[in-house]
Amino acid sequence: MTDPRPIETWLTDMDGVLVHEEDPIPGAVEFIDALKESGRPFLLLTNNSIYTPRDLRARLQASGIDVPEDSIWTSALATAQFLLDQRPNGSAYVVGESGLTTALHDIGYVMTERNPDYVVLGETRTYSFESITRAIRLIEAGARFIATNPDVSGPSIHGTMPATGSVAALISTATGQQPYFIGKPNPLMMRSALNKLQAHSESTVMIGDRMDTDIISGLEAGVRTILVSTGSTRPDQVERFSYRPTRVVDSIADLVDLVAAAAPKA
Repeated sequence: MTDPRPIETWLTDMDGVLVHEEDPIPGAVEFIDALKESGRPFLLLTNNSIYTPRDLRARLQASGIDVPEDSIWTSALATAQFLLDQRPNGSAYVVGESGLTTALHDIGYVMTERNPDYVVLGETRTYSFESITRAIRLIEAGARFIATNPDVSGPSIHGTMPATGSVAALISTATGQQPYFIGKPNPLMMRSALNKLQAHSESTVMIGDRMDTDIISGLEAGVRTILVSTGSTRPDQVERFSYRPTRVVDSIADLVDLVAAAAPKA
């Protein structure tokens, strides 16, 4: 990074940057340890809304990566923050799992099927025809449509599986209503993370593995971006995009020394 501006805050994606499923990517443990030793604030950003930060911390610990619970920011938390700002003490019909329902409960939202203010769609491994049908009918009756993230598919040990964006498309086709997506690539996700850390965009770096979510959301939020080559976007694909990351590296291992160099001097 030749930019003379200091790096005071770090944001990083999780899947494809630090882990592949349950397996740590080489250098991830050292990178997180370097962040903690530097004393610089940091957040892990993930579009995954299935799990609470506590759940994700336990999953990362099982991979040998120790991240504090309050250093994990999910699309479910960003969605809850958005709804709190837009309509405090509201109500929602939720299609999702504990990561999303817990986040909404924590801001005082009521989960209901009777005239909810919002239908909130998140990630789940158990989408049901019944819950999707109910969501469609509630949106037709006037509920506002929110989705945690636009990812159309996600990985599993058995291969590709449909994700929030695919189910959102199904509901949109049935209702004619498009959802407002909160997670990446919406820069709102990035800005909510900056607000949580009380950080400034000009002194923040975002690390990700996808040009179409991590890098573009960082770019639109005004932060510097680093693409790692261990996830979705291959280095040879970067030139196909009309925007570029600040830097491209092979893996998170290449950034350990940069974290140490950016740490405040004693």
